[in-house]
Amino acid sequence: MGHLYLVRHGQASLGAADYDQLSPLGTQQSQLLGEHLHAQGITFDAVITGTMKRHAQTLASIQQGMGTQHIPFAWPSLNEYDAEAVIRAIQPGELVKPTTPEGYKHYFRLLRDGLAQWMAGVVSPHGMQTYKEFAHGVTSALDHIRQQHDGHVLLVSSGGPIATAVAHVLRTSPETSIELNMRLRNSAVTEFNFNPKRHSLVSFNNVPHLETPSHKDWITFA
Repeated sequence: MGHLYLVRHGQASLGAADYDQLSPLGTQQSQLLGEHLHAQGITFDAVITGTMKRHAQTLASIQQGMGTQHIPFAWPSLNEYDAEAVIRAIQPGELVKPTTPEGYKHYFRLLRDGLAQWMAGVVSPHGMQTYKEFAHGVTSALDHIRQQHDGHVLLVSSGGPIATAVAHVLRTSPETSIELNMRLRNSAVTEFNFNPKRHSLVSFNNVPHLETPSHKDWITFA
C-alpha cells in the first residue's frame, strides 16, 4: 500500500501584480513543513507537482527543510484554475484587486458563485477548459500514482486540484469541492492511502508544523 501526501502551496501573493509567487511567509511555511516531515522520519519515493511557480517554490522550500533534492515529475493538470477568469465570467469588466477585509470577502463570494456556475456548465471562463476536463486532469494524476508508484509520494499543487481530488475520492458532488477548496490552508497536508485499485482519505488540511504557540499566526488561507 502506498501513501500520498498532497500539499497545498505556501502563502502566495494575493492582491499583487503576480499572484504566482510565494510570499516570504509562504517560503517559511513550506520550509517549516519540510523540517517537520524530516523530524517525523518521512521520506519520499517520488515527487509530483504542478507547473506553476508557487508549486516549484513550495517544493524547493520543503526540500530545503528536509535536506533532500528530489527531481519532481511535472504534471500540468495539477495547476490551479484561473480565479480571475472565473470571476470575470460572471462579472465582466475590470477586476479590482482586494485590499481590505470587505474586499476579500466580496472577492471570495464572487469566486464561489463563479466556480458553481463553471462546474454546472453555465459559464465558460475565458481561456479555461471545462470543469469536467479540469477534474479529469486531476483524477488522471491519481490514476498515474496508483499505477506507477508505491511507498510515499509527495504531490505539491493548489487548493482547487487538491479539493477536487478529495471530492473524487469521497465520491461527493463537484460543488462540495468548493467548500473544501475554501478551507484549505497554505502548506496544509492532505493524506491518501492507495493501492492499484483506489485511493482512500486518511486526513485533510492538516498543518501540524504551524500548530504551535510560536507559529499559530503563520496559518493563512490564500
